[in-house]
Amino acid sequence: MLINFEGIDGSGKSTQIELLKTYLESIGKEVSVYREPGGVTISEQIRELLLNSKHKIHPVSELLLFSAARAQLVADKVLPDLENDKVVVLDRFYDSTTAYQGFGRKSVDLEKIEQINEIASLGREPDLTFYLRLDWEESKKRTSHLEEDRMEKAGEEFFKRVIAGFDHLSKTKFRFVEIDAKSDIKSIHEKIIKKLSEFL
Repeated sequence: MLINFEGIDGSGKSTQIELLKTYLESIGKEVSVYREPGGVTISEQIRELLLNSKHKIHPVSELLLFSAARAQLVADKVLPDLENDKVVVLDRFYDSTTAYQGFGRKSVDLEKIEQINEIASLGREPDLTFYLRLDWEESKKRTSHLEEDRMEKAGEEFFKRVIAGFDHLSKTKFRFVEIDAKSDIKSIHEKIIKKLSEFL
């Protein structure tokens, strides 16, 4: 089973992924967790390039670099783990590309991004997507103590377009489960487990 978590920074993805991993292991599941971009050496190197605030990267280059990192992770880790009956949990997947590079950067039209996403994921779609929805203002509050990387410096209007992109996906993709990220950690986790029980 392939599960991805989506949402802007500060939405609590890392916390919920760790809680989910602990739960799944407690019921006897083997779990692999990977972040995007990253997870394997080449993808981590691309991550360093993409997030380095010293670089000025064209939106199309950014789109293709994220996609290249994804393809390597899927080929090296995701597909082999799924073949070995592991549950794979991703901190971001191609829905982030649609939201950030599609709606946010407006790099190319959405139809082309969907085609690139299919190629970069080697045709593997998530079984379930948890979207932890957070507004821009709350995100800024939660992340104000952190140093901003290149993506995080894109500004308010960019991130509001990104949120609109995630909202659009949540309304149009059946696999999306939207959860209010302002809720307390325990109740969010319980909602995730409740939904997941329909699949296990």
